[in-house]
Amino acid sequence: MRDGSKTRARIEAEALRLFAEKGIDATSVRDIAAAVGVAEGALYRHFPGKEALVRSLFLTGYADLATRIHAAGEAGRPIAETTGAVVDLFCALFDDDRPLFSLLLLTQHAHLAEVPAEPRRNVVEAVKRIFAAAIARGDLPAQDADQLTAMALGIVGQAATFTIYGRLAGRLGGRAAALSRAVLAAARSAAPG
Repeated sequence: MRDGSKTRARIEAEALRLFAEKGIDATSVRDIAAAVGVAEGALYRHFPGKEALVRSLFLTGYADLATRIHAAGEAGRPIAETTGAVVDLFCALFDDDRPLFSLLLLTQHAHLAEVPAEPRRNVVEAVKRIFAAAIARGDLPAQDADQLTAMALGIVGQAATFTIYGRLAGRLGGRAAALSRAVLAAARSAAPG
């Protein structure tokens, strides 16, 4: 019997590569199947269609990032170190797997409603939990943890978006320290909302 997991992994890898090169809308199931070297029917045995493939890539990638963020928050470090570790996670994903990061960033609005609230599977909840714990410990001023999460993700996400579209050059990791300082500055100066 054949190992379908290897074919599925190749489909996912080639789909991400093609989505990054051509865009999701311009990439067809035929394009993905040709890149993998399988018939279209083989692709449909793994995914009912391109949208299901995109959804699967998003949910898996998003949950993996959330798991890592949650673990960084559970490490018991001061908020400055935790913030730096989380920003480093975002930057490393961006720099090491830009096709996946781009898919997560640019398709999130189509799929976030399907993401469970569990912090180990939800990036927003994992980040919020870190900030809420720091606020409860008195490491950050009392404030709305959801608002702070939105600001922090906006700082990092917008820098990534500018890099994707060529407005910022270089690796995002080269900006990690500045992004961490910006997130901490926002966190420490935010008025209760």
